[in-house]
Amino acid sequence: MISGRKHLFHMVDSSPWPLITALGGFFLTSGLAFFMHRVLYGGFVFLFGLFLLFASAFFWFRDIINEATFNGLHTRAVRIGLRDGFLLFLVSEVMLFFGFFWAFFHSSICPSIEIGGK
Repeated sequence: MISGRKHLFHMVDSSPWPLITALGGFFLTSGLAFFMHRVLYGGFVFLFGLFLLFASAFFWFRDIINEATFNGLHTRAVRIGLRDGFLLFLVSEVMLFFGFFWAFFHSSICPSIEIGGK
């Protein structure tokens, strides 16, 4: 056990990066909508949101790398959990896109009568 912990898992500290990422996404989408509707300073709001997203990604990844390498908080169990979680994410994305393409090909090969099929 590292640093006297009673378990193998890493309990994360509170972080400002999820809130800053959410604000960056909000400013990015609202700034893009403002820019498309030619609202004054809409482009600057969009760029501010983009800056917030890039900055929060950089600093959040920096914190994760520091926790894993310098602080030694990513034990074998944590690394296995991260790997398995990422693999499950990839599998879910494959199933999602398979479902989308299945629905597209099904409706294009055999369209229902409601959308003009015969």
